[in-house]
Amino acid sequence: MFWKKSEKIIISAAMITLAGCAGGGSKEPEETIDAKEKFGCNVLNVFAPGEYIGENVIGNFEKKYNAKVNYDTFESNEMMYTKLLGGSSYDVLLPSDYMIEQLLDENLIQKLDLSQIPNASLVDPVVRAMEKEYDPSGEYSQPYFWGTVGLVYDKTVVDENKVKEKGWEILKDTEYKGNLYYYDSQRDGFMIAFKALGYSMNTDKPEEIEAAYQWLKEMNDTMEPAYVTDEVIDAMINSDKAIAIIYSGDAAYVLSENENMAWYEPEQGTNKWVDAMVIPANASCTGLAHAWINEMISEEVQYENSEYVGYTSVNAEVVKKLSSEEGAYFEDPAYTPRTNGAKDEVFHYNPELKRELSDRWNKVKVN
Repeated sequence: MFWKKSEKIIISAAMITLAGCAGGGSKEPEETIDAKEKFGCNVLNVFAPGEYIGENVIGNFEKKYNAKVNYDTFESNEMMYTKLLGGSSYDVLLPSDYMIEQLLDENLIQKLDLSQIPNASLVDPVVRAMEKEYDPSGEYSQPYFWGTVGLVYDKTVVDENKVKEKGWEILKDTEYKGNLYYYDSQRDGFMIAFKALGYSMNTDKPEEIEAAYQWLKEMNDTMEPAYVTDEVIDAMINSDKAIAIIYSGDAAYVLSENENMAWYEPEQGTNKWVDAMVIPANASCTGLAHAWINEMISEEVQYENSEYVGYTSVNAEVVKKLSSEEGAYFEDPAYTPRTNGAKDEVFHYNPELKRELSDRWNKVKVN
């Protein structure tokens, strides 16, 4: 899956300040712990998506543990995986659900010592239920953010009833020819076609893959979509097109910046996803890695990260605060994506399906 997070997010100073006003947000530590003394190491290497963390989180962690955090970023799960196979050593990774399945399958991550992660009890049970899809025992990962994929559309151009009636099929409505952003991701690109046709997005049936391919070819040939990734965020804030496929956290930010934009998760089903923290098998500072994971799922840090980035917290209390009248995402439906979609699914690791979709996806975009 092409990485779903943007490199956008500079939220206004007023919104950042709101964290303190609402009783959330991380604070400078009142007491410090010497990481070298406690864990035998004081340098932590983290590999995560770009712009996926609040402004003060790393600095506060370094002060609290008298440690240094090297925070490297990647653009996709696949880029992270390639670097890991190349011998790069990290203490904490932040991949998506299906990639965690792959890392587990290849013995590239280690079990967590949950006794060192007391904040694990703060994770929303709804998110824990999704976790079972990719980490059945719950011993290898801790959730960080979660969300879905949906449609952002301009209410001044697109009728709400039409969007709800057609769902994903609105992407083939020629009234919006040349006025559409399609997310440039083979997984989510095909997910939409599979769901529009009534199939599982994890299907490996040749006839269903072929039908989805034809659906996408017809969409491409008739709609003249613009294929985008993170640039879709600023584009929809600027009302550059009428409809866009977008991830819920990015959609929350778009809606907060442009009142003409609306959010919809089609009833045909969509991708629900979780990004979670894991410790690689070759990590060199596992004690401090556990401390980092525990800190990242604390209520204070979850608040700061979620407010700053726009993605949904794995802590139900944080979601409640940020979606309240005093919160940064009040009446922003994309910040609180649905949890009860009967046809929503989590992606699963399937190398054969990935190869099938990769070849066809490149062909879809050839005019």
